[in-house]
Amino acid sequence: METTGKLKKSIGLPQAVALYIGAVLGSGVLLVPGLAAEIAGPASLLAWAIMAVLVLPMALVMGLLSARFPNAGGVAYFVSRAFHPKTGSLIGWFFLMAVPIGAPVAALTGAGYMAAAFGLSRGAVIATAAIMLGCALLVNFLGMKVAGMVQVAVVAAIASVLLTAVVGAVPSIEKAHFVPFMPHGWASVGQAAALLFWCFIGWEAVSHLSEEFVDPQREAVKGVSVAAVIVGLLYFFTAFATVGTGSYGAFASSVSLVLIIERLFGTSGAIVVGITGIFICTATIIAYIGAASRLAYALAKEGMAPEWFSRLSARQGTPVGGLLFLAACFALVLTLYSTEIISLKTLIQLPNATFILTYLGGCAAGIRLLRDSRLGMGISWLSFLLTAAVFPFTGWSMLYPLTIAVFCWLSWHFQKKNTSKAGR
Repeated sequence: METTGKLKKSIGLPQAVALYIGAVLGSGVLLVPGLAAEIAGPASLLAWAIMAVLVLPMALVMGLLSARFPNAGGVAYFVSRAFHPKTGSLIGWFFLMAVPIGAPVAALTGAGYMAAAFGLSRGAVIATAAIMLGCALLVNFLGMKVAGMVQVAVVAAIASVLLTAVVGAVPSIEKAHFVPFMPHGWASVGQAAALLFWCFIGWEAVSHLSEEFVDPQREAVKGVSVAAVIVGLLYFFTAFATVGTGSYGAFASSVSLVLIIERLFGTSGAIVVGITGIFICTATIIAYIGAASRLAYALAKEGMAPEWFSRLSARQGTPVGGLLFLAACFALVLTLYSTEIISLKTLIQLPNATFILTYLGGCAAGIRLLRDSRLGMGISWLSFLLTAAVFPFTGWSMLYPLTIAVFCWLSWHFQKKNTSKAGR
């Protein structure tokens, strides 16, 4: 998955840290703490602690690979280099097909927070989500020259809101909310950990920007390490505040942060969180659309995706083919959600196995590509084993990457068959 041309090296360490945090600390913090607590009760904090430890080796693997092999192909490029182009392309398709679901989930989450703050209807939530996705597509069509500055501002806003919620929630935390600690058994902790994987994805998205790091070794490794520590701490303490104040259960699970802030500052505080949620989610969506549209372009250039995916805007030079594909997928997902065929909880679980397999592919590539480094080899194996341990808990969502793999195999099989016929 080699790419042609040279991208401008303009991302320094502060921007790299902000990009990593902005890509990872997004819509998940608004939605998942309450949902995880609903699944495992107070024991969900164990799942958060496990994932906070897991995230460091996961992040470091992506950082080390990005430092050594900076390429816009990201994880798919790493896997192609370590194993086989088709294996890398399959990993690429896993990521590419996770974004059409993940981005609408992020949009619906942000819109849901806005609805909770302003009392909007379900129809207004869907319309707001559609506008968010449309704006993100437009930004990617026009280009992202100010992406670094935007991410710094967004990260500052996220951290401010979360720290305010955590500190302000302390007086409302009660011991009674931690009893019983594990109401649904140990299996629920594993199920919650699988759900929490949603909150710790994003390192792979920034790997698509590694070619633009001024000093890949410094920005990728140091940037991802600092970001991983900050992300882990902010997530855990936000979850602790959610459980300690009992801000979850039924409708409250999906808007737990709004409820915490509303207790502190009343209606005005909830409105601030609602608006902040819109911007947090939109920033995350912009990052993922940018990564996925470029991946679609790279896959098409390698003959592993439809040719029209490789189309660029003549004026902007942006991957319009990939953007059109994503736009069509977003419309389909929002339509299914609007008709209540599929719930938000189901949508958030659907791409989980796909994202986990993407990371497993990246860790496996790290084991092979970083074998000359004891540190790189060690954390690649650790990350691979820990991520593999989470995978069985994804349950039925394994069917999604399996379906993608079957379609890819059939496509490549018929492509090879047609090529053989043409060569006779």
